[in-house]
Amino acid sequence: MHEQGKRVAVVCLIIAMALWGSSFIALKLAFAELPPLWVIFGRMALGSLVFLLAWRWRGQMHYRAGDWKYLLGLAACEPCLYFLFEALALQHTSAAQAGMVTALLPLLVAVGAFIFLHERISRTTLAGFLLALIGAVWLSLAGSADEHASNPMLGNAYELLAMLCATGYTLLLKHLSARYSPFLLTAMVAFVGTVFFLPLAWLSAPLPATISLMGMGAVAYLGIVVTVGAYGLYNFGVSRLPASQASGFTNLIPVFTLLFAIVLLDESLNPMQMLAAALVFAGVLLSQWRAPRVVPAGVLD
Repeated sequence: MHEQGKRVAVVCLIIAMALWGSSFIALKLAFAELPPLWVIFGRMALGSLVFLLAWRWRGQMHYRAGDWKYLLGLAACEPCLYFLFEALALQHTSAAQAGMVTALLPLLVAVGAFIFLHERISRTTLAGFLLALIGAVWLSLAGSADEHASNPMLGNAYELLAMLCATGYTLLLKHLSARYSPFLLTAMVAFVGTVFFLPLAWLSAPLPATISLMGMGAVAYLGIVVTVGAYGLYNFGVSRLPASQASGFTNLIPVFTLLFAIVLLDESLNPMQMLAAALVFAGVLLSQWRAPRVVPAGVLD
């Protein structure tokens, strides 16, 4: 049963990465018609509405004294600071360079989980992460950028801050998942994001008078499918697997993004990108491989 639960968690994480990969296509369509902060607010508001309608299935909540600090930190890391830093990053650096920084997330989570959660890091896990990292960097460099980076050093610094926020989110999520259901933790992200981004969106730019069906559909997809589905599946996967192991799946996001771009935007993969994508998949698979022997928690072998 334990092994079956782990397999279900792996499937949930892969689906979550596919949904997050598709979100870049939806964001591209939404940003063409709406200011970025209005798009973020819209997706959070729609996600909150779905959670309110489904509140009867919220699952467990066992509050422990002091949990408010961890819950507040979780919401501050993501969606609040994460989306702000990511938006700033993409204004100054190219998508290719941002992708290189994003590929550092599994390594950051693995190190953080070893320090704060006492999860062990095996040589095989590290080798898989490094292999996937090389593949993700190669994947980014092999593609041609649409526009030049105006200030790549500043933009990459913002992207690194976004990844540090994502690291904090994953570690706090793992700490809280034993007492709170994935539903509740995901709903909190949507609720806090709605309240946080509404005044920012209102002050940033006026809402367009008319929005096409394509634009509304993109925001609806981001709010209902990505915010509810991807975050819910990711939170479930993290609750069933070590944080360092679950984070390794994030290297699949750029691969899925390219696959969706091929199908929906008529983009193509060159041979180098195909090899890089295969390397990412190989690295993720290697990071999930476990030897049969048992190693005490906290031991770096």
